[in-house]
Amino acid sequence: MNSILIKNARLVNEGQIQETDVFVKNGLISRIGQNLNEVADTVIDARGQYLMPGIIDDQVHFRDPGLTHKGDLYTEPKSAVAGGVTTFMEMPNTVPNATTQQLLQDKYDTASQKSLANYSFFMGGTNDNLEDILKTDTRSVCGIKLFMGSSTGNMLVDNVHTLEEIFKQSPMLIATHCEDEATIRANTQRYVEQYGEENIPMSAHPLIRSVEACYKSSSMAVELAKKHNTRLHILHISTEEELALFANDVPLEQKRITAEVCVHHLWFDASQYETLGSQIKCNPAIKEARHKQALFQGLLDNRLDIIATDHAPHTWEEKQAGTYKGAPSGLPLVQHSLQVMLAFYQQGKISLERIVEKMCHAPAICFQVEKRGFVREGYWADLVLVDLEQNLTVSKDNILYKCGWSPLEGQTLPGVVTHTIVSGHLAYKNGAFDESKRGQRVLFSR
Repeated sequence: MNSILIKNARLVNEGQIQETDVFVKNGLISRIGQNLNEVADTVIDARGQYLMPGIIDDQVHFRDPGLTHKGDLYTEPKSAVAGGVTTFMEMPNTVPNATTQQLLQDKYDTASQKSLANYSFFMGGTNDNLEDILKTDTRSVCGIKLFMGSSTGNMLVDNVHTLEEIFKQSPMLIATHCEDEATIRANTQRYVEQYGEENIPMSAHPLIRSVEACYKSSSMAVELAKKHNTRLHILHISTEEELALFANDVPLEQKRITAEVCVHHLWFDASQYETLGSQIKCNPAIKEARHKQALFQGLLDNRLDIIATDHAPHTWEEKQAGTYKGAPSGLPLVQHSLQVMLAFYQQGKISLERIVEKMCHAPAICFQVEKRGFVREGYWADLVLVDLEQNLTVSKDNILYKCGWSPLEGQTLPGVVTHTIVSGHLAYKNGAFDESKRGQRVLFSR
């Protein structure tokens, strides 16, 4: 494997920014220090640029298998790498759902052939697959995913006995989508009665998939986790009220219950349904502005531990179905998540060190990722160089998602990813990809 010497970079890592060189050899970070003079196959002069660990996105939907007209394990990891994401953890609600060990392995096999980024896949829970869940290998699978509220797919786990047993017996971290199904159905029925099936406004989405629905389900998950001492990670927190469920009085390494916030719940709010409509329809819903303000504060005070995307592409035609109920939920974001956070940095809302903490270090700690998420000697060389002197206007010309659109189109975002190194391989450089090597299956220190 080729060696790489990065010179004069401003390294953002473990709470500090310092100018240094980094030498990469045989896929690993071999040396970190000033004035390194190792002979390397590739030398990158990073003067003026920021070097960060590769982003670990713990929640994406890449649609492979079965929904590959929306995205697949070639196109979406490629777009991730262009945005500085070197490792992803993908959800099980593909077609078929990854709810058996064989179907889970099939996804790993596909990724090994197609993915430019490093990868892991969640094992999906259902009302009747506990036996398969308990066979999941804790060392080579990121976690168990439970939909405690239906979303895209048919994986709703609503049997109370089943939930008790999964929380009681799970050999590893459980990640949950928390929205109370009964509340959502009752809210939907009210709006159908008021507007009819075809005329519900898109602005009703956060009222149908309401604050109450989120809190009721999240609080149930927390209660179950506390009862059984389960390692619980609640995905895409979207309400101010749910922040009360999470603690910040112990280090992340010691937490048994953790939480994630997604970039779209920090960036958008309900006032934008009028202009963006179904483009920002997602589950849980983007809600009124008070929530994004509270979520940002929860991120900064460590009640929220991780920043992710919940990247969920649908075709433009699907999104423009014409009715509230007809338009699917989900939005594509993985190519631009770092730039969204850099916009917040530019606005003075968050430091570069905190961005790296929440997008790189914290996912590695939370999931016990082996030798990734930090720039350390002996760790895998997952590295990203960013030029903050450049900006990028998101447009169809530079969107790499298979679906070809983004709710961020027209936005000018700060910072351009110039180089992305995946497991020691220079996979992306100034807009060009080197696809001669694939990403690696991520392992976990459990």
